Amino acid sequence: MKLVISEKPSVAQSIAAVIGAKQRGDGSLEGNGYIVSWCLGHLAELASADTYDKKYAKWRREDLPILPENWRFAVSGDKQKQFAILRDLMRRDDVSEVINACDAGREGELIFHTVYDMAGCVKPMKRLWISSMEDEAIRQGFADLKPGRDYDGLHQSALCRSKADWLVGINATRLFSVLYHRTLNVGRVMSPTLALIVQREAEISAFQPEPFYTVNLDCGGFTATSDKLKAKPEAEAVAAACKGKSATVRDVNRKEKAEKAPALYDLTTLQRDANRLLGYTAQQTLDYLQSLYEKKLCTYPRTDSRFLTNDMEGTVSALASVAASICGADVSENLNAGQVCDSTKVSDHHAVVPTSGAGKANVSALPAGEREILRLVSRQLLCAVGSPYQYAETAVTLDCAGYDFTSKGKTILILGWKAYLREQADKSLPELTEGQSVPVSSVSIKEGKTSPPKHYTEDTLLSSMETAGAKDMPDDAERKGLGTPATRAAILEKLVTTGFVERKKAKKTVNLIPSQVGVSLVTVLPEQLQSPLLTAEWENRLKQVERGELEPDAFMDGIAAMLRELIKTYAPVKGAEVLFPSGREVIGKCPRCGGSVTESKKGFFCENDDCQFGLWKDNRFFAAKKKTLTKSIAAALLKDGCAKLSGCYSEKTGKTYDTTVILEDTGERVNFKLVFDSGTKKRGRS
Repeated sequence: MKLVISEKPSVAQSIAAVIGAKQRGDGSLEGNGYIVSWCLGHLAELASADTYDKKYAKWRREDLPILPENWRFAVSGDKQKQFAILRDLMRRDDVSEVINACDAGREGELIFHTVYDMAGCVKPMKRLWISSMEDEAIRQGFADLKPGRDYDGLHQSALCRSKADWLVGINATRLFSVLYHRTLNVGRVMSPTLALIVQREAEISAFQPEPFYTVNLDCGGFTATSDKLKAKPEAEAVAAACKGKSATVRDVNRKEKAEKAPALYDLTTLQRDANRLLGYTAQQTLDYLQSLYEKKLCTYPRTDSRFLTNDMEGTVSALASVAASICGADVSENLNAGQVCDSTKVSDHHAVVPTSGAGKANVSALPAGEREILRLVSRQLLCAVGSPYQYAETAVTLDCAGYDFTSKGKTILILGWKAYLREQADKSLPELTEGQSVPVSSVSIKEGKTSPPKHYTEDTLLSSMETAGAKDMPDDAERKGLGTPATRAAILEKLVTTGFVERKKAKKTVNLIPSQVGVSLVTVLPEQLQSPLLTAEWENRLKQVERGELEPDAFMDGIAAMLRELIKTYAPVKGAEVLFPSGREVIGKCPRCGGSVTESKKGFFCENDDCQFGLWKDNRFFAAKKKTLTKSIAAALLKDGCAKLSGCYSEKTGKTYDTTVILEDTGERVNFKLVFDSGTKKRGRS
């Protein structure tokens, strides 16, 4: 009997139907020599810090860094039953082999191996590695099962990624939260991504727009424009000189150009286009694509490849016909299958394309999001196998009253792959020859301003994340980036849910804008936690672990060393109470530094970290008189230096009396004394 373990119940059902495991059991399907069960996603995850020591339940700087020697995993309560089912299945005497059928990627390896190891399983392991959930792909996958050890590097990379994120998240989050008195989530990839957004906003804020002016000649069938001029009087002088004059064509430059077809989609380029064209977030696109994959309509979503393998070239024509039926288009006669197939550019999975069975699906019945993503994927396939888009670009230089003017036009020669985009044609110029005189019907001045950098959208941020380390690489080096195609959507969502970034709609675009606390966090983070280049290098090292070029311990030692240095050397930024206001009601001004005094559970304290002023509620002076240091009394002491007290208890007489309490602060210690109306009779000192 062979035990097949998938990532989700829906995937398990598809696999079971193909291999003949039709008998339902508790958390499994059985038949034809197979048992098929599932993991419910991440069935077990790294245990919380207090699992290693109960003292870690409280966040204290002196306990940092937390660096587990023997890592532990935990199964959440709602998944305990399914874990027990898998463990018992792996221990069954009649189970001779375990097949890993979790999603064919880094996270799938981690999900399976965590359960396999926690169950103490040592039975032989095979790997089902497929890029499509179609029946034929599943059958071929089972006919060509891989040895599980072939993917040990992928598992180690996934495990290192998980541990590194835990270490940075636990230690850095606790350090900065304790130092700045509020929860500040810090992440290995999340924080440098936030730094990109904050840096862009700083560039926008610092930008000083400069006005410029252009003079435009209306030449009947086209418009010619002058160079940009900085001063309006200069533009007015040019316009005045050209009024009533004709222009002479001085130069006509015509060039024929071609744009080759785009590559197929990987996950990131699909997410970018879906954001730009459809307004979908990266997470929405991934969710829609994952659903299409499980419905056998699209291939594996979490891919970083934009090509198909060479052995798929014979299937491209049929896939293009499927894509055409989904898009309601015709397949080009000049279908170039070879240009989308290159095995050397395919890593774990090939590009995202519709499956051969998608052409039989009722596309109109799909949820709107899935339908639009399927059409986008299909259209990209049609474009990718299309012929080059060819056009003639004409640039004309004219002379009017001794000034130069230019005009450009484009004439489409062969629409090629752009036939599927339904774009509007560019405006073409009339036939012009050198020396020709062109009448000018009117002259106008147009004022403009230089533009600041644009706010990040998910489209442009994904691009920056993908190429974060590119400028420091040699041309032939492997691309570095922040996160992976599989993780970037979750990173963006976490930035939003933690309140560091806001989505703000401007016309048809949704921009990513850092919140005040997001800007403040980047302000206090040291370079190693906010540098996109450094984090991209860590991601590159994970790739080295995956390929067996770097030992996992070496990667983890680097993360641990960074954290030890951070905990040891980091000093809080002075004046951080301005960056991270508590939001609590201000009771009064601090008599020592002038800062804000706010109420907390134990008293009234200055929010300036460098100031030690405080009025403790658990105060022996007030307790002896059976009085409580209330907010109103504290406010009066801070404002006037004194406060009226009534009903004070006398320890000598057992009676009560009314008096005035005076606040005396030495700069190091707070004292209280009582005075009566005469101002001479003192009743005590703290």
